[in-house]
Amino acid sequence: MSVHVTGVDDPDRRGGWTPDVDRRLGTLESPVRTVLEPYVSSLTAGDRITLVPDVHYPFHPSSGMVTDPAVVGSIAGRLGTWTDADVAIAGASDERIAFDRTAAYLDYPAVAERFDVDLVDLADGGRRNTVVAVGDEQVSVSVPDRLVESTVVVVPTLRPTEAGPVAGGSRALGRLVSSVADADPTAVAATQAIEPALSVLDATTVYSGDPVAADALFAGPTAQVDAIGSSLLERSIEEDPVLRQIHGDDEPSISLESAADDPDAEVDLAALRRRLPEGGLPPRDDTHPAVTTAYRLYAAVAGDAVPPQLEQR
Repeated sequence: MSVHVTGVDDPDRRGGWTPDVDRRLGTLESPVRTVLEPYVSSLTAGDRITLVPDVHYPFHPSSGMVTDPAVVGSIAGRLGTWTDADVAIAGASDERIAFDRTAAYLDYPAVAERFDVDLVDLADGGRRNTVVAVGDEQVSVSVPDRLVESTVVVVPTLRPTEAGPVAGGSRALGRLVSSVADADPTAVAATQAIEPALSVLDATTVYSGDPVAADALFAGPTAQVDAIGSSLLERSIEEDPVLRQIHGDDEPSISLESAADDPDAEVDLAALRRRLPEGGLPPRDDTHPAVTTAYRLYAAVAGDAVPPQLEQR
């Protein structure tokens, strides 16, 4: 299986964050087109496309903890030039926070309006039940209709989970289905039930103990892209219960192909891996007081919302 990779060249970024979303969209236009082009036929085969980013909580995109909305917008814009399909950006409300609140904080309504796509809260729609074989177990999952009835493109950011393994596309899908099974077999079952057409890994900003400007995009089958992400974070696939179940006992065979004609856009995986710090997520209650102060000052000046994880501090 092949995974395509391209670099994102922003000479003015200098390893930092570019707050201007228009500029990020301009920078991403060419690399997004390049990394998606090998998959045009599968992406445009249906009349409904659903983009599933990491939009699980309103972390600022500069943290690398959520997908950059500019990456999702660039994908939506590119799809709009290739197809007349109904395109949506999807997430789901849960017991912690409503999807529309998270989406508003990350400015997804502006992205949706700009590219004429819908925002869909999967918690509100119908669902259908299916039983999937995961190893020797039969796992029952309840899948949102929208994900069953459309071409699904998962757009995770490159980060670990709280437990340590890579988050990835499979676990992003696992958060959107309902099951009485544990999270890991649910993620495997969700990936099998939904059968996403593609994963686009947002490695423009990575979280690995600290945020890092990695400036790369990967696209390919979800299982293979997740394996690449795990390798970049130096996590063992054999010790990841999701990837081990998906790939089996054998080391996955993945062909990594540069999607760019420009040598400056090629990505050196070994060099990128060396740049990423070793580390996981900080404890949930470990928020430095300077972060709280800075966000509150920003909110007062910009009139924006204070992230809910800081409201009680």
